Amino acid sequence: MTTKSVARCGMLTALAMIFGYVEALIPFPVGIPGMKLGLPNIIIVLALYTLPVYQAFLIQMMRIVLTAFLFGNLSMMLYSLAGGLFSLLVMVLLKKKEWLSIAGVSIAGGVSHNIGQLAVAVLVVQNLKIAFYLPALLIAGLVTGGLIGMLVYKIKPLIQ
Repeated sequence: MTTKSVARCGMLTALAMIFGYVEALIPFPVGIPGMKLGLPNIIIVLALYTLPVYQAFLIQMMRIVLTAFLFGNLSMMLYSLAGGLFSLLVMVLLKKKEWLSIAGVSIAGGVSHNIGQLAVAVLVVQNLKIAFYLPALLIAGLVTGGLIGMLVYKIKPLIQ
C-alpha cells in the first residue's frame, strides 16, 4: 500500500467511526435489539465502489475493532464482526454482477448484516426463539440498505 492509500484508509476508518458514534446518539426507539440506521455502512459501501476490495475489508475490520475497544465491549465486537464481515462478503460477491445497482448491493449488505448478527445471537443465547426478530430486521436492512445505496450513488461521483 502506498502512503496515499494508507492515509485514505485511515481517513475513511475515522469517518466510519464518527458516523457510528453519531448513530449511537440518535434515538431509534423501535424496541428491537440491535436495530440501527447503519450510518457507518455509507463509508463501507463507498469504499467498496472506489477502492480495492482488500482496502474496504481493512476499513471494515479497523472500524469494528476500534469502535468496540473505544465505545463498546467484546460481545459488541463479536456481533459487529459477524454482521460486518458477512455483509461485506455478500456485497463483494454481488458487486461483480453488472446488472445490480449500488442500491441493490447495499440492500443485500444491510439484510445480510442483520442475518449475520442474528445467527451469532442465536448461537450465543442458544435459543432459536430469537429468530422471531428476523422479519423486522430484514425489513430494516432493506430500507436502510436502500437509503444508504442511494446516498452512495449520489456521493460516488464527487469522490472519484
